[in-house]
Amino acid sequence: MSEHPKLFLKSKKDQPLRRFHPWVFSGAIKDVEGESKNGEIVAIHANKGGFLGLAHYSEGTTIAARVISFEDIEIDDAFWKEKISNAVSLRKNLGFIGNDHNNIFRLIHAEGDHLPGLIIDFYNGVAVMQCHSLGMFNHRQLICDALQSELGEHLTAVYDKSAEFMKKNHDMQEENTYLYGSCETPHKATENGNIFEIDWVTGQKTGFFIDQRDNRDLLGLYSKGKKVLNTFSYSGGFSVYALQREAELVHSLDSSQKALILAEGNVKVNKLDESKHKCIQSDTLDYIKEMDEDYDIIILDPPAYAKHQRVRHKAIQGYKRLNSYAIKHIKPGGLIFTFSCSQAVDKSLFTHTITAAAIAEGRKVRILHQLHQPADHPVNIYHPESEYLKGLVIQVD
Repeated sequence: MSEHPKLFLKSKKDQPLRRFHPWVFSGAIKDVEGESKNGEIVAIHANKGGFLGLAHYSEGTTIAARVISFEDIEIDDAFWKEKISNAVSLRKNLGFIGNDHNNIFRLIHAEGDHLPGLIIDFYNGVAVMQCHSLGMFNHRQLICDALQSELGEHLTAVYDKSAEFMKKNHDMQEENTYLYGSCETPHKATENGNIFEIDWVTGQKTGFFIDQRDNRDLLGLYSKGKKVLNTFSYSGGFSVYALQREAELVHSLDSSQKALILAEGNVKVNKLDESKHKCIQSDTLDYIKEMDEDYDIIILDPPAYAKHQRVRHKAIQGYKRLNSYAIKHIKPGGLIFTFSCSQAVDKSLFTHTITAAAIAEGRKVRILHQLHQPADHPVNIYHPESEYLKGLVIQVD
């Protein structure tokens, strides 16, 4: 048995872990036995002492512990190598490893790969790591070593981009840095044959929003000859696909001038018709509320409106207002690609919200597609929260 400090749960609070849900909330903890420190491993026990799992401890946070093993085993080099090997094997089976046509993908998807608190995205040889728990951050070098072992010649660099989280949540003065190798940014990588210049040093998240790959491809199928508005466009992922599939015009809309410069660069690097592309710097709500362009397709891909359950109601109102404006102004027969990446808003609630927006505008609306994250963002069946991206393609008559 392990000699880690023990975290005992209150009566009846063990059921989620017995169903393999990997989170322990602070309110479920009865007592801690031994000296437990933030970021270290603790052994989770039921109220009467039965072992439940090994977890990274995070004192003073809502999620007090994240389970990394439901077995009482040694957490050593071999443990991390096996975890990384399983994740790499899935991406090999999905056809990403060594694929020059598609070398942008998620390599580690936190709970979806049984590694809660760890995100690793891959950009044409470079693995960009974000640790969302101190425990994972403390193990980052072992994780890096495992990446080198499993990816071999396919890996040229590993960049850790965890400093912001560590400063915000643990008051640690860390710096983002390369754990292995190095690479100049922006760095060219390819998604479905389209080239994107990725800057993980100064860009949002790890540099790109990989989870929309399949949905961008679907947009391309509808884009020929169409007028497309890509709101919250960031680096222009949807815009590139629309132009590549011969859209009549594409407008990339974002409040950030820096983001629009990235979008222009990605249109240019793909040698697309720049005369059909226009960048608009504006708040999305302000623009859609007053827009007079007769768009055939509108993409609504806002940042997470609700990162916590306590702000969910406010987020729902935000989604409803945004979609109401789009439904009101889009031309008859037009399509809206609408998304939510808020973990606190599930598929059913999101659909009800879009329905409420349609009712408010009094137009006929049909759902053509129900959208979600791709297979390199796997959903842990015991952790429904890992299914965070949901979307709809609706037609407005």
